[in-house]
Amino acid sequence: MARVCYFTGKRTRAGRSIARRGKAKYLGGVGRRVTGVSKRKFKPNIQKVRAIVDGKICRIKVSTKAIRMGLVQKPPKRDYKPAEKATG
Repeated sequence: MARVCYFTGKRTRAGRSIARRGKAKYLGGVGRRVTGVSKRKFKPNIQKVRAIVDGKICRIKVSTKAIRMGLVQKPPKRDYKPAEKATG
């Protein structure tokens, strides 16, 4: 499975990282110079959660933004108690 949010469709995006050196003009320098541009990736914060989808409980990948927005409906807590052992 890819790193994609089930609800929002957020996925890994490509971008660039710009390396600069020098002192800004407003601080009294001669200006900032670009010394290098390299490729990088912007990855969304994807979490695996148990959620109710179409009435069934399943594990899906969701972004934290979707969780905070309330798009994820979590299943109810189980009230399981183990059976008592018969003493005898």
